[in-house]
Amino acid sequence: MDGTEVLIARLTDGLQPVKRLPPPGLRATLWLGLVTLLGAAFIYGFSDIATFTHRASDPRLALELIGTLLTGILAVIAAFQLSMPDRPLRWALLPVPTFVLWLASSGYSCWRQWLVHGPGGWAAGESAHCFLWIVGFGVPLAISLFVLLRKAHPLAPGPVAAMAGLGVASLAAFLLQFFHPFDVTFVDLGMHLAAVATIIVLARAAAQRGLDAGRSR
Repeated sequence: MDGTEVLIARLTDGLQPVKRLPPPGLRATLWLGLVTLLGAAFIYGFSDIATFTHRASDPRLALELIGTLLTGILAVIAAFQLSMPDRPLRWALLPVPTFVLWLASSGYSCWRQWLVHGPGGWAAGESAHCFLWIVGFGVPLAISLFVLLRKAHPLAPGPVAAMAGLGVASLAAFLLQFFHPFDVTFVDLGMHLAAVATIIVLARAAAQRGLDAGRSR
């Protein structure tokens, strides 16, 4: 027994107690609250609220907005949950229903645009700007989210990064609607989804360095 106690003492010599993280739901809420405040300030300062309010009165766009926003919120919550070692992978299914709602409502709006405007329903419009907007806003949000997620030292950083990427991209797409004074076309929707996919791919690629860094030290 004396030898065991000596061994334990040597192994634990110099170790510092680990500070318990707040619950993942609370950390997700705090991050989402900060993003909400920053987004509201940006919208108030630069968007045309009257135009957005008029567009949002269309039930189809309202459904699209709800689906986009909830996808962002639920994906961020899923990322924080998956960052904990005891959480099952099925947390990744949390944003699936709202993501389907987003796609279905957006696709229906594009279809209506095509019926009304004919070939104009396939117009590229401001698609390139939309792509750059979502990526430009999504990447900084992803970096700030990674800073918090890495504190949990996730054992499987890939799914965590994928959910984080989907979350920030969806929130950026929701914010875009305040500066998007026209209905989306099929090309616009394709570019929106391409931007979301780009952020998810970048997040997955950065997962090992961005989420594993804390564990490697």
